Amino acid sequence: MQDRSARRRSRTAAAVLAAVSLLGTAVLTGCDSGPEGTTKGAAAQPSPRPGPVWDREPGSVAAVGDSITRGFDACSVLADCPEVSWATGTDSQVRSLAVRLLGESAAASRSWNHARTGARIAQLPEQMALAAKEKPDLVTVMIGANDACRDSVRYMTPVADFRASFEASMRQLRGGAPKAQVYVSSVPDLMRLWSTGRGNPLGKQIWKLGICRSMLGDADDMGARAAARRASVQERVVAYNEVLREVCAKDRRCRYDGGAVFDYPFTGRQLSQWDWFHPGRDGQARLAEIAYRNVTAVRPPA
Repeated sequence: MQDRSARRRSRTAAAVLAAVSLLGTAVLTGCDSGPEGTTKGAAAQPSPRPGPVWDREPGSVAAVGDSITRGFDACSVLADCPEVSWATGTDSQVRSLAVRLLGESAAASRSWNHARTGARIAQLPEQMALAAKEKPDLVTVMIGANDACRDSVRYMTPVADFRASFEASMRQLRGGAPKAQVYVSSVPDLMRLWSTGRGNPLGKQIWKLGICRSMLGDADDMGARAAARRASVQERVVAYNEVLREVCAKDRRCRYDGGAVFDYPFTGRQLSQWDWFHPGRDGQARLAEIAYRNVTAVRPPA
């Protein structure tokens, strides 16, 4: 008798639970469905658009760009010195972006420098193709100074061509490394460089050898034509940076530095003692600091 009573109580409880379950389903269905089967309430809300993807701790770094990323004139005259590169160098005084992100031992084996001294934006797609082959987590880009630093302002790279080359570079990278992150540095302020360096007699003598004539030529000439020439170079650099910002903004895995390098007040201490144009070790270290701060930031620079 006790067993049968227990079984009856069990069957009754099961029936009650089933009824409650069916009732709950009916209530939920009634709330979520409209008269014609359309959804209502929370189910009707569109899915939020995925936010930007950014890994603040990438496991490998590839660098592309020009002589700055090659450490040109930072260690000896007229020579590359990639070991002091802000992006991938191993020098302990600089503490490159790769070293700060990966550590010294990993940076030596998990970073690659495909930048080339003298490179302009037209050469960037080829560099990006090489970087893509490494399948890096992060690619650093610093390019544009040589496009503005020409023998004459009329030879500066047109803004439309600059844009086309940078867009082609991003397509080249995405074709081989679709998930690689890209950190884009702004072009340095060449007007500030002229203003800073022209106070050094040795620097001005070196500039006469032909370094960035469009901006640094006739450094002491304060006449209207010289001022207009320098202003044209400055306007072009600003336009290049706007292109870098706009093209980068279209890629979910790209982060522009917000003009941080352009805005940095470089002094003679940060410049190469051999040309008063390229960053020396201290300048490379400052570039590494800027890059690390922006790459590891929770939000991209404004």
